[in-house]
Amino acid sequence: MFSKQEAAKLRQEFWTAFGKSFPRKWVLYDTKIRDFSFKFYADNRKAEVSLDIEMKDELFRNAYYEKIQSLEGLLTEEYLPETEVHFDEHYVMDNGKTISRIWVTKTDVSLYNKETWRDIFEFFVEKMSGFESFFTDFEDFIKDV
Repeated sequence: MFSKQEAAKLRQEFWTAFGKSFPRKWVLYDTKIRDFSFKFYADNRKAEVSLDIEMKDELFRNAYYEKIQSLEGLLTEEYLPETEVHFDEHYVMDNGKTISRIWVTKTDVSLYNKETWRDIFEFFVEKMSGFESFFTDFEDFIKDV
């Protein structure tokens, strides 16, 4: 195992290497919808790309989630083909907060194993590009809540 300092250094190296390997501006939080964002995540077992809908108002959160869910077939067939896409309207985060989340996962990789970094980076680019293209193509429909 790593000390906290070593783990923090590896995390910083990982994200720096990702940014240098694939220098582009991602949509992430710049969706123009408050509390509606795309996220990258990696830990010692997996990597994930997600769309998090975090509105405190459950009615708004559910409305946005239902918009995305109504396009599930298009998302999974056209933008994220050959990928298992998870949908959870009531996803409970580690801190106890309930959000709506749509995500994809790559297992058997680790942020702490430099030998899997390339696999994670390629997964991030491919899946986030799919999510972003989907969002761009259906942005007007999604925003019309």
